[in-house]
Amino acid sequence: MKRLLLLFVISFLVHSCARVGAPVGGPKDTLAPKFLSSNIDTTRVNVKRDIHELRLDFDEYITLKDINKNLIISPPIKNIKRILPSNIANKYVMIQWEDTLQANTTYNFNFGNSIADNNEANILRYFNFAFSTGEKLDDLYISGDIIDATAIKKKQGENKLVVGLYQVKDTINYKQKPYYISKVDEDGYFELNYLTKGKYKIIAFEDENSNSVYDPGKEKIGFQKDHVDVEKSISGLKLKVYPSKKPLKYVEMKENPGGVVMTFEGNPESVKVASVNDKLQDIKFTHRPKSDTVRIWFDPVKSDVGQTVTENLKFSYDTGTKQDTVSVFYKYNKKNAMDLENDNGGPALAPNSDFKIRSNYIIDKISPEKWILKSDSLTTQEFTAKISETDPYQIMIHSDFVPGKKYQLTVPKETVSSYYAKNVQSKRFDFEAEKVDQFGSLAFTIQNAPEASYWIQLLDASDKVVYSRYTKGNNVKFDILKPNEYIVRILVDNNGNKFWDVADFETETPAEDSYVFYKKAIVRPLWETKEDWDLKDTRTLDNPKGTVVPKPAEAPTEETPKETVQKEVKKELKSESGNAVLTPVK
Repeated sequence: MKRLLLLFVISFLVHSCARVGAPVGGPKDTLAPKFLSSNIDTTRVNVKRDIHELRLDFDEYITLKDINKNLIISPPIKNIKRILPSNIANKYVMIQWEDTLQANTTYNFNFGNSIADNNEANILRYFNFAFSTGEKLDDLYISGDIIDATAIKKKQGENKLVVGLYQVKDTINYKQKPYYISKVDEDGYFELNYLTKGKYKIIAFEDENSNSVYDPGKEKIGFQKDHVDVEKSISGLKLKVYPSKKPLKYVEMKENPGGVVMTFEGNPESVKVASVNDKLQDIKFTHRPKSDTVRIWFDPVKSDVGQTVTENLKFSYDTGTKQDTVSVFYKYNKKNAMDLENDNGGPALAPNSDFKIRSNYIIDKISPEKWILKSDSLTTQEFTAKISETDPYQIMIHSDFVPGKKYQLTVPKETVSSYYAKNVQSKRFDFEAEKVDQFGSLAFTIQNAPEASYWIQLLDASDKVVYSRYTKGNNVKFDILKPNEYIVRILVDNNGNKFWDVADFETETPAEDSYVFYKKAIVRPLWETKEDWDLKDTRTLDNPKGTVVPKPAEAPTEETPKETVQKEVKKELKSESGNAVLTPVK
């Protein structure tokens, strides 16, 4: 009996101590956490400047997702000490800092999509909390859209674009965080809320390292040259971001076939190089304007450089703005030799094309009179050959290539010369001229075409440029194209320097214009595809249907600014109309 009683007590204690869990069954929780109260007075004005903590209470347990990336405080508060919850769910958010707040200033804590309930991970979207150390909350705003002008298609994953405002002063320190800053949503929409009147410099940039500061050359940038005068709210602002110019910097120098190669960041306009070595005086260097690479050529055997031991070679360089002397540890590599290869992408030669040969050394002279071109291995055929005018590493061979015929080109050794070397072995190239019926053509009629010359490029599915043409005017035609679907892009040479210039924020020089056709161009065999392209058309590959203006939205809540309501309407319409451009409700 006593034993049965003991077993009953143990069983009762085990069931009593069982972990209490959520009941099984019932409707799934789909509601986001609800904000209840704060440690700051409900009026949120005349907040003491010596307050060092913000606490926000919610109706259920919450977690914070990527809070350091999502939370944006405008204007910035330095020396944030702690943010809770960290690892354990809580019913509140607490942010503590050391700084004394500014007088008569509205602070906005934008949590993005970082607040979620603990059980179902329902996100409290675009949650903001604002308060003022002055007598009123500033309520001005700027909203609009940010477009990545060179993006072929929408980037998957997190959108790292942000938009910020700097107060216009005699000098603006862009190495500090903007006075106001906000994230750009996945549709390119942004809103800067709780702004005070004033003059601001507005910039948008791709915040790759999440430090809220623009890093030149590493992040895309967009800006307006003129400042924004915020006397009243502004909506519908448009900004485009472009690749940015890297600050000019020497990177490294290393051994390379034919000599050494010197590399830079920042695409120098020109570079001059000189040898600072007693043994090595006879050198040549090559550099194309805006290239990040300088090739330095010399004869290591004749100069007795690096033949038995590694030698420290020194070279001086001059970019016009910077001069220095740098060195490289050099050992001659006997395997390095001048070589030639087929530069046509394979053994098939497109109709009406020149056969192309590429060298790993720059080409100085050729002796084509010693070369032999045969058709079907029997008949010797006349041809001409020349070094390419645009690429000194390429040779163009022109002949009356007959579609369907096979050809063999023999290039004997020592008939192609670089500055200090020649091709060391004979090469035979076998190829076949393809038939015209295996190709198609693509013609564009361009409305609102650039006045300047431009590159029109055809890109494949991997975003690789397959065909490119530098041209001008309203009509462009590619005659011999492989059947495929092509993405079409235009890069405008606004300044005529034969180089597409990226944005230079330091000199406030915007990038040159660019456009991407809103649909893929389909090329079929024996077919001429014709396309009309108005460069003022705002449609994109991601949104080929264009823009939609929605009906007015419902009134926003206190924690959700009016522009956020527009964003929600925009998202609801997305499934029907793509990325809508909205006119916010006033």
